[in-house]
Amino acid sequence: MSRTTAPAPDDSRPTTDSPLTHGLKQRHLSMIALGGVIGAGLFVGSGTAIAAAGPSIILAYAISGALVMLVMRMLGEMSAANPASGSFSVHAERAIGPWAGFTAGWAFWFLLCVAVGLEGIGTAGIVHGWLPGVPEWALVAVFMLLFCGTNLAAVKNFGEFEFWFAALKIGAITLFLVIGVLAIIGVLPDTDAPGLTNLTGQGGFMPNGSEGLIVGLLASVFAYGGLETVTIAAAESEHPVQGVAKAVRTAMWRIAIFYVGSMAVVVTLLPWTTKDIATKGPYVATLDHLGIPGASQIMNVVILVALLSAMNANIYGASRMAGSLVSRGQGPKVLGRISGGVPRVAVLTSSAFGFVCVLLSYWRPDDIFQWLLNTIGAIILVVWFFIAASQLLLRRRIEREAPEKLVVKMWLYPWLTWIALAGMAAVFVLMAREDGTRVQLYYTGGLTLLLALIGYIRQRTSTSTPIDA
Repeated sequence: MSRTTAPAPDDSRPTTDSPLTHGLKQRHLSMIALGGVIGAGLFVGSGTAIAAAGPSIILAYAISGALVMLVMRMLGEMSAANPASGSFSVHAERAIGPWAGFTAGWAFWFLLCVAVGLEGIGTAGIVHGWLPGVPEWALVAVFMLLFCGTNLAAVKNFGEFEFWFAALKIGAITLFLVIGVLAIIGVLPDTDAPGLTNLTGQGGFMPNGSEGLIVGLLASVFAYGGLETVTIAAAESEHPVQGVAKAVRTAMWRIAIFYVGSMAVVVTLLPWTTKDIATKGPYVATLDHLGIPGASQIMNVVILVALLSAMNANIYGASRMAGSLVSRGQGPKVLGRISGGVPRVAVLTSSAFGFVCVLLSYWRPDDIFQWLLNTIGAIILVVWFFIAASQLLLRRRIEREAPEKLVVKMWLYPWLTWIALAGMAAVFVLMAREDGTRVQLYYTGGLTLLLALIGYIRQRTSTSTPIDA
């Protein structure tokens, strides 16, 4: 029987991966959800977005945050109904077909592996400033070995690392918000309340018009990437259904406060034209402005932790996604071998791929490495599209066959799902309009079409495989 004629899978049966252990606790999932998107993109990358959008960066992050909330609600609904380490790849396969699961899964694996390399480069750059005598590639190798080892051990080790990493990041942002609010209302010693001067001066709330807002919107959309890891990790938690439901519910509004609140504090306290926002990063620039001693070094430590956390989480997510794909007949069998409850070959392969990306940044920075960067530019949007399309189709099937599994429900279904899809389409159009993002759209589109073609050919020629990962 071909994959195209295989009967629809039974959505009523559990889909958690039995060979994997269930070593993650609820506190691990909650912190993975909260800390997963708090990375260097927020601490440093948001500076260029502020330079482009001005105070309207608040609006940009609010719009993109609303879109991410909708995506996470949809993903939470499907993952609570059918927890699986393949997450949205499994949902896409159930809803659309094996080719969709193949495309979404391997595109996400590619994104995470390249991201591991980028995070390794970032961490090495920071530590090299403290230890200039050590080559950067050697520092990357040390961090790779550390987190490869962490992920080769029991999953609870990954959970503990992420718990404390996320706690530090969340603590740093919370403290920043408290200090910022005190400064805004004029309570902080040696500071005067700025009022609305910085929000309305220097060209107004949208100093660069709609074009500046668009650049800020595009930057903010991609800064939110990373939340998906919690639904992958949920399959290895003690109580997968309850765990992912609670993590998704509590994380969404808190993350919105962290992102939108941080941007509001920065552009209220500082003129958006301040050069340090782009060069030092918005957090360091704001703390320096307030006269906080040692602000630069404090934030360097926080950024280092954010990068290490992201590297750890991405090795984990890549290995679980690869293992899930292989268990469904969607990749080389060797990657699916599980030992001690861990897909160790997938961990080693994902880590090695990330380290190769680092070496390419030194050996071929202008061609191959740049191609890798362009290719991953819009993959997260492709993943979100598959999530929304899958939820649109699966919701009715679950309501019909197993309504009791709808522990988390998408708001105003199907209208908000369609609005989310329209929002993603709008972002694709905006990327095509901008010179800086158009090439990323082309490269990502090429990779997606290639994976879809391979997946479709496999679907037409392979025999049916149970969807259980």
